[in-house]
Amino acid sequence: MLSFNDVNVQFQTRKRRIHAVINANLHVGRGEIFGIMGKSGAGKSTLLRTVNRLERPSSGQVLVGGRDIARLNKKELRKAREKIGMVFQHFNLINSLTVHDNIVLPLLAAGHAPAEIRRRVTELLQLVGLSEKEFASPAQLSGGQKQRVGIARALANHPDVILGDEPTSALDLETTESILDLLYDINSRLGVTILLITHEIQVVKKICHRAAVMQAGEIVEVNSTYDLFANPQHPLTREFVDKSINIELPEHVLRQNKGTIVRIVYQGDRASEPVLADTLLQHRIHFNILHGRIEYINNKPIGELIVALDGISSEIEAVLRQLRAQVARLEVISNG
Repeated sequence: MLSFNDVNVQFQTRKRRIHAVINANLHVGRGEIFGIMGKSGAGKSTLLRTVNRLERPSSGQVLVGGRDIARLNKKELRKAREKIGMVFQHFNLINSLTVHDNIVLPLLAAGHAPAEIRRRVTELLQLVGLSEKEFASPAQLSGGQKQRVGIARALANHPDVILGDEPTSALDLETTESILDLLYDINSRLGVTILLITHEIQVVKKICHRAAVMQAGEIVEVNSTYDLFANPQHPLTREFVDKSINIELPEHVLRQNKGTIVRIVYQGDRASEPVLADTLLQHRIHFNILHGRIEYINNKPIGELIVALDGISSEIEAVLRQLRAQVARLEVISNG
């Protein structure tokens, strides 16, 4: 559906040339929810905006449905943009217009008949749960409701692709959850491809099928969302994952436990199996579970435990060998 082939985007300032996107190669499949995450300045927004040519690549190809967006003339580009909806971080609603009129704008621009516009607006308001707000002004809406209007507007012309430019970063946690649920439902029901950029890994974790990580203009890792969390390869991905899991022990807990402290990561079926208990039953070791959790990503479990082991060093080494052969990752945090 979307392909970035050796895409570069450069900007010339008065003092230097900025390489915002460097040799980006990426494919997003039809009907996929794909996330691009990275810190501020990583080039995420610039790459996203090449899809509807709000930014023009300096080189390379951006293919949307097999067509190179950079090679389209003005008329072709206007037509192509009708099938590329965009949801903005700060909603981009026109405050002087009602909810109805904000949604109508792209339909008018596409030249739809009045009867068709009325029918489509009714459908969209029902879809995003705002039928009772049709003639409200944006000033009368909450942040989440404003974003629902933005989503309805992006869907107006039955797009093939929705671009989300940090669509939840201006929202509180509860509202973020509801907007992500709505986007997931839209993808499931309509089959529309969704490309999201975010610096919030929880967004990727909740709804994305696959994701890429960007750093300093480059795509440094691409994988299924589950595998990014279960087995991150790049240091930046590991940083994102560690912050999202946030299983860290206070220093006083580490000082109080003099044995060997290990972090164990399980994935798949192993996350719900008694791997640790079965292994420890074979050895004369005392243990204490200091922290742990299991969560589900794309309906598959990932588990993490921090455990203190106390006993004869040879027995502990035997336990560690057995565990390493059965779990996704094992890290020794402290040797006492």
